[in-house]
Amino acid sequence: MVEIIDASGLIIGRLGTHVAKRLLSQKDLEIAIVNSEKAIISGTRKMVMTSYKGKRELNHPRKGPYFPKMPDRILKRTIRGMLPYQQPKGRDALKRVKVYIGVPKEYEGKKMITVGSARNNGLGSFMELGEVSRILGANI
Repeated sequence: MVEIIDASGLIIGRLGTHVAKRLLSQKDLEIAIVNSEKAIISGTRKMVMTSYKGKRELNHPRKGPYFPKMPDRILKRTIRGMLPYQQPKGRDALKRVKVYIGVPKEYEGKKMITVGSARNNGLGSFMELGEVSRILGANI
């Protein structure tokens, strides 16, 4: 069973915790997250960019650790951080989540759900994940 989640306007941290809990509790559930570039990160523009640029600069270009630029990969990395990915159950759960930029043809016209607890309810300052990716150097 594949569950399709539309990430437009959802806060990535809250979305990530919801997805991680669902994946760990239901062993046969697969989750596809679409429109990852429209997900949001709460905080002022300066705070968000300081945080994400700092994560990118922590690494050595050849040795790592590597932090992604693309919005789908940033969202999947956020979900990975909420899973016990070094244990078999966490690795299995991470394999069952797929994150996409936009909506792929196979999911067009299908019923998409949204996570009510992850909605932006009048949050003052935030940035879209696509904008953060462009500033980090991604070509989307």
